[in-house]
Amino acid sequence: MQRKKLLEVKQLKKHFRVGGNSILKAIDGVTFDVYKGETLGLVGESGCGKSTTGRTIIRLYDPTEGEVLFNGKNVHDLKGKEEKEFRRGLQMIFQDPYASLSPRKTVRDIIAEGIKARKLASGKEIDEIVHRLLHTVGLNSDHAARFPHEFSGGQRQRIGIARALAVEPEMIIADEPISALDVSIQAQVVNLMRQLQQERQLTYLFIAHDLAMVKHMSDRVGVMYLGRMVELASSDDLYEEPLHPYTQALLSSIPVQEPNASKKRERVLLRGEVPNPMNVPSGCPFQTRCPKAMPECREVVPVWKEVRPAHWAACHLYN
Repeated sequence: MQRKKLLEVKQLKKHFRVGGNSILKAIDGVTFDVYKGETLGLVGESGCGKSTTGRTIIRLYDPTEGEVLFNGKNVHDLKGKEEKEFRRGLQMIFQDPYASLSPRKTVRDIIAEGIKARKLASGKEIDEIVHRLLHTVGLNSDHAARFPHEFSGGQRQRIGIARALAVEPEMIIADEPISALDVSIQAQVVNLMRQLQQERQLTYLFIAHDLAMVKHMSDRVGVMYLGRMVELASSDDLYEEPLHPYTQALLSSIPVQEPNASKKRERVLLRGEVPNPMNVPSGCPFQTRCPKAMPECREVVPVWKEVRPAHWAACHLYN
């Protein structure tokens, strides 16, 4: 049975002008699909363009080039009723659970805002929906009258999840939803997200830098470096047999609980620093740090191709 493509990202680029004529290529030709009901994890070092990708998809940024299709429609061309339907169907959970919640509004007003804007309910029915959502995310009805500063980080993130769920979306972009939380709270939030996915048939784009958590959460995983996708595969394939040298280095850095396994595993160390994104190296952007770099890597940009069934990579090693 063929799976439905809910989100299609095609050669997406987002460039920012930074002082004078300098151009920051935050995203530079990213392509991937997200299928209905799955979780696609997006990982990479800080500054690789993960969050910018999510924000461009949801129309917080306009793309420089490329397309984003949601249910087959280009989201950056939508207007009027179609735009409202898109904004209802695709919601976002932000990284900072405090900065993303208005300090002047009660929890009730924060969650009800989307319901009112889209006229999904009115009067007492709104209160009933808000209370039901609070219980869904592990809070109680009394919390509706409180303000964000009265909650812990984990509780605030639960409020953010309730706000995203209020308009009954098909898909949620979770932009590092656990990075600002204590380790003990991270597992609770991730387990809540997985439970909600099963109950509501949600689709997630899960952006994070915690590789172990991404594996736990995701069906497939995409790896980004300097604004480009370098590898994409199922979670099991990527973690068991990564193809791109950058992915291999990332995965070798994950802590291993078993001491014996840790001794056997080869740690891949990358030389040098991440290049300035306003001065990306010619050819492969990873060639200045790659332990397997060849002369071709310095001159030719590698092609994004399906190296194995459903396992994509952009690397000259597989030409």
